Amino acid sequence: MKNQNGESQIPPLLQVAEVKVKYQSNLPLSNHLRVNNSSDAEKIFRINWGDDMELVEEFNVLFLNRANYVKGLLRLSRGGLTGTVADPRILFATALKGLAVGIIAGHNHPSGSSKPSTQDIELTRKLKEIGKFHDIQLIDHIILTPQSGFYSFADEGML
Repeated sequence: MKNQNGESQIPPLLQVAEVKVKYQSNLPLSNHLRVNNSSDAEKIFRINWGDDMELVEEFNVLFLNRANYVKGLLRLSRGGLTGTVADPRILFATALKGLAVGIIAGHNHPSGSSKPSTQDIELTRKLKEIGKFHDIQLIDHIILTPQSGFYSFADEGML
């Protein structure tokens, strides 16, 4: 609570940090992109990726509604040349706040190899399990390469 001057009315010893997670759509639903297959997801990720795909591993997530229209994109983490941390708690907290019904995870391999690592496979399994608990479907996990190739866990029957 704040007074007229914008100062807190809560005694200092009782003040705590405010936590905010915000979803704000600037587009009408008619302008949202629809994901029909892994190629659509790959294109959306690639267009929204930075220009350093060959330098830094990054983990992003598309949030979808029930009709597979993209509600938004979360830039979950950026790492180094050989890895990044994808915290499922942050991912699903944000997906819940954005009322996502489905998610498509995507990360890049700066090395150029689209082959999933053991860690990629384990993370995908974990995201699928957590998603079931929250009634948010993991639709796909896509690994992108700088050379325009990609790997789809869904297409390869790995989901």
